[in-house]
Amino acid sequence: MLDIRGSGEKSMVTKARSAKIEPVDQRRQPRFTAQFRSTFSGGQREGQGKTIDLSDGGCKIESNQTVVIGGTFEYRIYVPGLSWPIRIDEAQVRWVNGKIFGVQFISIQAEERQKLKQLLINLETEQVQESCRRH
Repeated sequence: MLDIRGSGEKSMVTKARSAKIEPVDQRRQPRFTAQFRSTFSGGQREGQGKTIDLSDGGCKIESNQTVVIGGTFEYRIYVPGLSWPIRIDEAQVRWVNGKIFGVQFISIQAEERQKLKQLLINLETEQVQESCRRH
């Protein structure tokens, strides 16, 4: 279990384990469907997952690791064709629903932000082209 706490609130750990907390849609940027291998680490713990939705400000992750709302960690997205993963210095868990959770990107270096923006442009282009093929 990846027990990454936010603000030292131990009570949130118990609540997150026993309750399903539904996400509130607070998106500020367009989100794109994607499936990228990802890893996250905080303190001395690590986890793996799959990025299944991605935007400039955050993403949706599917993982067998347990996380808690408010927890923060370093997050890496492994994109085919890139030599190195995109590294988010700090991501914060905003909601949890079973094995799926959403994170907001809190801190990212300028070079990594540029790689993320280019990836989103590529995903948008692919999805527009796919939509045109269907019609």
